[in-house]
Amino acid sequence: MSDCVFCKIVAGSIPSTKVYEDESCLAFRDLEPKAPTHILVIPKQHIQSADAVTAENSALVAHIFTVIPGIMKEQGVTGGYRIITNAGPDAGQTVPHLHFHVLAGVEMGWDPVG
Repeated sequence: MSDCVFCKIVAGSIPSTKVYEDESCLAFRDLEPKAPTHILVIPKQHIQSADAVTAENSALVAHIFTVIPGIMKEQGVTGGYRIITNAGPDAGQTVPHLHFHVLAGVEMGWDPVG
């Protein structure tokens, strides 16, 4: 999509601090981190949100989940991490491109609405 911020990052027209890239996904540092380590992992193919994951594109999501452990190991994360995705504006999705927030470096509680 020509107006999608993450598609522009994939295309290289918007800079990012990349930490991982392969033929199908890209991982980069979040500009407004919510934890000491806050990485965004996105498919290079535009998928609107988790609601748009289908049998045809689900292998891409599975691939992302296979690369995340290596990314976090490269980042020196040893105490665990949290993976979050939001689907739609009511859930807090502000960029309409499927993405996974991977957060680490701080002990996290569980308060999904706090």
